[in-house]
Amino acid sequence: MKPSPAQIESWRALPCRELMARALETKLARRGQRLSLCAIINAKSGQCSEDCRFCTQSAHFKTDTPVYPLKSAAEIIAAARQAREDGASHFSLVTSGRGITGGLLPEVAEIIAAIKDQVDIGVCASLGIATLPDLQTLKQAGLSRYHHNLETSREFFPQIVTTHSFGERLATIEAAKEAGLEVCAGGIIGLGESETDRISMALTLAELEIKSVPINILIPLPGTPLADSKPLATPEILRTIALLRLILPDAALRLAAGRESALHDFLSSAFLAGADGMMIGGYLTQRGRSAAADRQFVQAIREIWR
Repeated sequence: MKPSPAQIESWRALPCRELMARALETKLARRGQRLSLCAIINAKSGQCSEDCRFCTQSAHFKTDTPVYPLKSAAEIIAAARQAREDGASHFSLVTSGRGITGGLLPEVAEIIAAIKDQVDIGVCASLGIATLPDLQTLKQAGLSRYHHNLETSREFFPQIVTTHSFGERLATIEAAKEAGLEVCAGGIIGLGESETDRISMALTLAELEIKSVPINILIPLPGTPLADSKPLATPEILRTIALLRLILPDAALRLAAGRESALHDFLSSAFLAGADGMMIGGYLTQRGRSAAADRQFVQAIREIWR
């Protein structure tokens, strides 16, 4: 059940310390000490037709992001094995582009089936805008979860993307749910949006009953229109995580791109503000910390939560 506007405003009025404490209490009460890890592979890179202003893979911007077709099944399966060894419970294939085109769908389905057969890991995919028949094909191949971020609020979305609509993103999410897939959907903070926009996005996720929510923090990258964006202040990031936890008390909140560069020494504070998941190994075009460092970090967080 969504919180009332009055409840949300009461949370927003709290000092950061108290807001974080309220969020952590909610996380531990509703989700216990669970902390999950996931990993992705940039399975097909660059030359995307869409103009997402944060993305180096867009063909609209001049960046140094590598361009390559779908990686081989062997390479993707090897990455899934490594993700499992690193402690990830889910592994996602990510492809650039508006959606899967041409003959890629059968090839991706075959790779998903091979991962399911050879690696003990949940298989996810982030393949852009997709139709119900395509998603049903992927489900039959063994896909368990489809990832499709909202990116930001409905209101702010046109400032970030113009080549497709917020409604098209919602339609893909609804199609994935109809196909019987779990859905992973979240967004990026630091795009120039307001706290009100972040709350609006969270309320949409609540309406969609999303249970896996990645939280990305903008990494301003050369060549993109947001390259000169001012980084969010640490308290603002922590407040956002806490508000998302309170609005989405039963969802896994997964820190993804930007967690290291934006939070630095305060990374652990995010898990005291209600986060309880991380993406490990890297973020499409950007490298992350080592798996060993993340495993040590997870152990420490679990000790703190006890």
